[in-house]
Amino acid sequence: MELAFIPSPSRGVLYLGPIPLRGYAFCIIIGVFAAVWIGGRRWAARGGQKTTVADIAVWAVPFGLVGGRLYHVITDYELYFGAGKNWVNAFKIWEGGLGIWGAITLGALGAWIGCRRRGIPLPAWADALAPGIAIAQAIGRWGNWFNQELYGRPTTLPWALKIDPAHRPVDTPDLATYHPTFLYESLWCVGVALVVIWADRRFKLGHGRAFAVYVAAYTVGRFWIESLRVDDAHHILGMRLNDWTSIVVFIGAVVYFVISAKRHPGREEIVEPAAVAADAAPDPDADDSHADPETETEAEGTAGDGAEPAVAADEAPDDEADAESKAEAKAPVEEAKNS
Repeated sequence: MELAFIPSPSRGVLYLGPIPLRGYAFCIIIGVFAAVWIGGRRWAARGGQKTTVADIAVWAVPFGLVGGRLYHVITDYELYFGAGKNWVNAFKIWEGGLGIWGAITLGALGAWIGCRRRGIPLPAWADALAPGIAIAQAIGRWGNWFNQELYGRPTTLPWALKIDPAHRPVDTPDLATYHPTFLYESLWCVGVALVVIWADRRFKLGHGRAFAVYVAAYTVGRFWIESLRVDDAHHILGMRLNDWTSIVVFIGAVVYFVISAKRHPGREEIVEPAAVAADAAPDPDADDSHADPETETEAEGTAGDGAEPAVAADEAPDDEADAESKAEAKAPVEEAKNS
């Protein structure tokens, strides 16, 4: 008899009249908003415009959802194709099934398009968004709790997750509690976000290295969490496919970090040229009533409309006096010639 456990929700969807409100979808949506909000604040702190992250997310998010779904359908094709399967279910994203590997890969393509349109470097944008993505994953994993899916092996630990009979594995129908791998991964992702933020502040990471830290740290957690799961998966040499994926992606992230640090040490000084140009441009509505009096005096002195006429007026009498003196000096000479 279990003395303590985490209960599963009795249902994963509520109905507002004919409109279904699915817990899985809400977790994904809330996660996206959290990632954009965190990324926007980090981007603005780097000198970019606050709305840039959201503008590029308009491209990245749809691409990421498609990529995540494609990865899931391709790696678990037997759930949707074959005898007794309905391929239409492959489009029912609200029932769960998003692969983070596909989401990041195709989402990066969408982000690249958005960055190209804005004239900003993709690695810098990815650095700003990295901890936000980890938080989005932490929130999104609770969608698995609503769907009672992707849990781990049976356990009687106090924090075990109770699964309803309809959602239990076919080989353990009488066991009710399992490892809450959704919770493990959610907490791990929060830790990853904190590590990325700390490392970025401590070492001034740039040129995509903060994103590489996120990827490497996440794959470490995904590796050991994946080994606990009991849902159906393809195995290669005795390990689940996602374990192999974690290994390959971890190596790629570390290699990128090392190469980037050698080729592009330090952090980008300017991440969004348009934002710098906007800050440097003069304000046409600026109030000139508080201009420096000394500056105004110097400007008036060099304008040519005030000082020069005054000097000319002062010099005029001296020129007339000189002319009269010369005329008086010439008079005796003219008289002498005439005589």
